[in-house]
Amino acid sequence: MGKPKQLLPWKNTFLLSHTINNALQLGSSKTFVVLGANYKRIKAEIQQETIQIVFNADWKNGLGSSIAFGVNHILNNYNVDGVFVLLADQPLINVSFLNMFFDLFKSGKKQIIASKYGNKKLGVPALFDKCYFEELSKLNTDKGAKKLIENHLKNVLALNAKHLISDIDTMEDYKRLYNKNH
Repeated sequence: MGKPKQLLPWKNTFLLSHTINNALQLGSSKTFVVLGANYKRIKAEIQQETIQIVFNADWKNGLGSSIAFGVNHILNNYNVDGVFVLLADQPLINVSFLNMFFDLFKSGKKQIIASKYGNKKLGVPALFDKCYFEELSKLNTDKGAKKLIENHLKNVLALNAKHLISDIDTMEDYKRLYNKNH
């Protein structure tokens, strides 16, 4: 893409900052940003002081390794009821959609609240009860938490996100989404 995807312009900021701003509006106890490639460059652009930025040195192993790194960081430093996984390349996700996860979440009920993309595809944003932290802490592929979600379907509540999911994997994807929303 010629530059880190997280720093591509979106609305009056950039993709990662947009996602962080949404997360901060949720009022959760802690907000963490896991960075890997281009860590120093991206970190230098983040202006929010109320978040904690952590570096995943194994970022080349994919999204799963970043989720695992973040969850391990939480396990080693905090006592929380769940973890909410968001991605910077889903800019159509909005605060009202994210609040629906919190409205449905009941601590200690072994819930996974996941986004439904269409057909039977489930993924992030997703909110995981703390009973899944050990499994999340062992992820190490580019598939993220999809397999974990599939393995626990009986505990999954799915929120329809088809109209909000537009992953940005190429510059063409980004330009198309940007032009449609600006």
